[in-house]
Amino acid sequence: MSILGRMAELLQAKTHKFLSQLEKPEEMLDLSYEKLLSGLQETKRHLADVVTEQKALERQMAAAQQDATRAEADARTSLQARREDLARTALAQKQAALQKHDALRQAHDVIATEASKLIEYQNKLEQRIEQFRTQKEVMKSTYAAAQAQVKVTESLSGIGRDLGNVGDTMRRAGDKVEQMQARADAMEGLVESGVLADPLDGRTAAEKELAGLRSQTAVDAELEKLKAELGSGAKDGKPAA
Repeated sequence: MSILGRMAELLQAKTHKFLSQLEKPEEMLDLSYEKLLSGLQETKRHLADVVTEQKALERQMAAAQQDATRAEADARTSLQARREDLARTALAQKQAALQKHDALRQAHDVIATEASKLIEYQNKLEQRIEQFRTQKEVMKSTYAAAQAQVKVTESLSGIGRDLGNVGDTMRRAGDKVEQMQARADAMEGLVESGVLADPLDGRTAAEKELAGLRSQTAVDAELEKLKAELGSGAKDGKPAA
């Protein structure tokens, strides 16, 4: 394939894609529906013209029949008056009126057949338009629901990405908290072990240990004193104060 041919196909594909993006299904369905309605209105106008012509022929047929009837009556009257010549003229007029009536009837039959076909076509077209209207509304509703679902899915995908970033942030923060807690525990242990000295406490490690022993001894002595007091009260039968 030549370069120009490939360029033409590429341009055609791009144009088709662009037109597909511009084309909205709901608008195209409504446009098709409007075209069907326009076609129905055109059919009704044509049917009205045909029916009008049919009625006109029926009036002309009735007039021709009246002319024939009147001519026959004139022929009878002429014969009664012994005017055979006038009777012959009247009968000739009757035949002309009957021939006209027959010609009008033939035309009327053709018009009536066309009117019947148009009425049948109009009824079918109305049924088809109603079916299309129902299908159109269903398709529009389905498309709107699918479009909403796509938007919701896109929104949820965006939220998911955001939550993924939040999760990473939470994990990093948790790691830092654990590191800080471990550091605090280590520092406390170092302070208690005396490796790290409190700058506000000027005592030596031995002094701190002796102070701890004195405090423990005082606690033990106070505990033994309380036990003794409680024990002597129970022996005397008196409740301890």
